This record gives sequence, structure tokens and C-alpha cells, in this order.
Amino acid sequence: MNITIQNSVLDSVLTALQPFLDKKDSSQITSHIYLETKNNQLICKATDFEIGLCTITDSLNIKEQGIATANGKQMLDIVKRLKEGEVNIYTTEENLHIQQNKSSFKLSTFNAQEFPIFPEYENLPKLEINSFELISSMKKIFPVIDINNQKRELNGALLNIKEYSYNFIATDTKRLAIIKFENATGNNLSLIFPKKAITEIQKLFFDNIELFYNEKNLIIKSQNYIFFSHLINGKFPDYERIIPKEMQTELTLSKSTIIEGIKVINSVTNDVKIIFKPNEILFESLSQDSSEAKTQLEINLPLNEEIEIGINSRHVLDFLTQIDTVEFTWYLNGKNNPFMLKSENFSTVIMPIIL
Repeated sequence: MNITIQNSVLDSVLTALQPFLDKKDSSQITSHIYLETKNNQLICKATDFEIGLCTITDSLNIKEQGIATANGKQMLDIVKRLKEGEVNIYTTEENLHIQQNKSSFKLSTFNAQEFPIFPEYENLPKLEINSFELISSMKKIFPVIDINNQKRELNGALLNIKEYSYNFIATDTKRLAIIKFENATGNNLSLIFPKKAITEIQKLFFDNIELFYNEKNLIIKSQNYIFFSHLINGKFPDYERIIPKEMQTELTLSKSTIIEGIKVINSVTNDVKIIFKPNEILFESLSQDSSEAKTQLEINLPLNEEIEIGINSRHVLDFLTQIDTVEFTWYLNGKNNPFMLKSENFSTVIMPIIL
């Protein structure tokens, strides 16, 4: 292999591939990036077996075709120290060389033929859903996805596709977030996306993508990237049973007003008691120590009696900072029962702090 490529292009490619490398064990080929010249393009891959990314660029000059691998972190560290301009990359026997002007580097390689094979997508079924809706949904429910739960299926988000709708759901057992889309799909399908996959999808993709799947993998294709992730094998909780069927009280509230009141109390604690009254909302701290914070906001509410609720403020703020509307709806069923926040097709059911 012998190519020349602009440093900025190489930097962008190597940066995108970093999250997919195994950085714990440099003796493994998964710590390396795979490079291949093909059809006047440079194809680069990185994977830790669970998740992988392939980048494709035609912004280079190929002097000699070939394949190679090299440590991905070391390659990026080198490129970050080079100046803007062309970089020459070439191989000799068991080494890969990076050269620019009077600077040169030599990295050891592995047998590129042994690099893990990426799953094929050409003959797989395709997800016929709006890619922009899916990616924007990931951002909204992302804070609710659990981490390090013993039940592996809770460490991801469920895409539940039905014949005339599809839902995207996440839960950390203390709250459940759901986004509903009323679109005809003609399918019945449930896929659980790992949290790491959702993290990388949000960074890489915006719209105009194709999504393919089988029982084991999700594959996303765009103009410059091919991404894959293993799906989580398991049974997601029956989320429809968690959503309350009826609510006693429905309040339409200003997003900025509630955020303002909560953040005053956050100077002392994240645990907040909110008291809804006909003419005001009171915010009080639920601190374990002697610290105390209070504030009140005047607002007319359709109430005959006051309602109090204990909340973890982070749970409410995670919802409010993700919605696009100025107002939202707060549904209540008494002070110690789960409550629900809703804006358009996005809802979160939250367990309260027992008062």
C-alpha cells in the first residue's frame, strides 16, 4: 500500500473510528484500524466485535493498492502532531509508515487478513421508518437508559414496531420514557439497541440513512459510513403495563417556569417537594441535613385543593431539557403515585419520592 492523503481528512477518519477500538489490550487486532484501498477509495474499519464502523473516502491519491492494519490510537496521536497538508502512508513487510516532510513514523502491523469480518447488509430486511425521527428519538430517551443493570435488556432501548405505529422506549426502573409515532409500517418487530450503539449513532448520523437488521445485528448505512452493532438479546419489560391508564389531575405548565423553580432548590439538593396550589407552585428542598431552600411562583392552576409530590429533580429536568415545546402537561394521581410528563408524542412516567 502507498497513498497520499490530506492530514485533515485522515484526522477526521481516525477520530470517527476511535470509539470502536479495543484500547485495553494493544496485543489484539481489535486495537488496530484496518485500511484497504479499493475502487479509488480508502476503506477504514474498527471494531471491538460488539460494535463496528467502516469509513469510506475518495479524497486521496493511491500510488499502490493494498491492505494493512495499525494501532488506531497511535495513528491518531501521530496525525494530531503533524501539520496541515499531505501525508504519505505506505507499508513495508510487517510495518506501516506515516511520513510528512522530514517527520516519519513506523508502526507494527498485524495480518490484515485476520481482521474481524463485518456483517453483510445487502440481503437483510430493511427498516422502513423515518431515520430522522428515529435519531431524534434516541436523543430524547437517552438519559433514561440504564447502565450496569444485571438484566442486560435494560442497558438499552427498545424499538417496538407495530403494523400501524412504532414506539421507542427506555427505562432505568425508576422512570420510563416513550416516544410514539403513528406511522403505518406493515411490520411487527422488537429490537433492543445497546446504549453504546445509541451514543455513537447520535454522533455519526443525522438523516438520509438506511437501516438493516437480523436477529443479531443492526446495520446503518450512509454515504460515508457503514455502522454495525450487536443487538441485545432479551425480553424488554411490558412497558404498556407501566403507563397509567387514567390520571386524576392534568396541568398544563410552562417549561421555563418549572425549570426555574427546580434549579433554585438544586443549589441545596436534587430532591424536591413541589406543592401545586390554585394560585401558586411551591418548591421546597427534601434535604437530609439542615440545609434548606424554598421558592414560590405565582400561577393560576385549575385546582380546588393543593397537590404535593416528591421528585428527583434530575428525572424531571432530563425530560424538560429534551422537549421542543414551550409548555408541557403534568399528569398526577396523588402524592405517592407515579406521575407522567408529556409533550407532543414524548412521555415520561416517573416514580415519586415517597413523602
